[in-house]
Amino acid sequence: MGENPLVENGQVVTMDYTLHVDGEILDSSEGHEPLEFLQGTGNIIPGLERELYGMTIGESKKVTVVPVEGYGKLDPNAFVNVPRSQFPENIPMEVGTEIQVNDPQGHEMMARIDQVETDSVRLNFNHPLAGKDLHFDVKIVGLRAPTDEELEHGHAHGAHNHE
Repeated sequence: MGENPLVENGQVVTMDYTLHVDGEILDSSEGHEPLEFLQGTGNIIPGLERELYGMTIGESKKVTVVPVEGYGKLDPNAFVNVPRSQFPENIPMEVGTEIQVNDPQGHEMMARIDQVETDSVRLNFNHPLAGKDLHFDVKIVGLRAPTDEELEHGHAHGAHNHE
């Protein structure tokens, strides 16, 4: 491992991060546990993972991830019009309201209300961050070799991640 380990595939990386989108902080490890993940296994979005290679403990970096390497482009086919009568009374009919719906196969999906008309509601099934540039401030706070179990499962377990 040498004196100064670098981020490389198969390392468990512990990282502090803050995510800005459209000038707002959307997510941050500040005040929480840092993020721990197994590098090179797609535990985090590809555009961010790629930028971490070769970083050392204590190093900080600003990373911008474009949609195609983050949560994808906005999919115009992911907007669906639903008759308003199908919504339960208790759901607020407001743009931005998140609701859980089941697809025809019975899988749960998250959608957001995109538009409200008199008799229909347009739902957006895109990921909330689809089509957005993601601006990360990251700092590597720890690097270690994974356990056999972590390697087998393809992700870090960490102190708080009991599977």
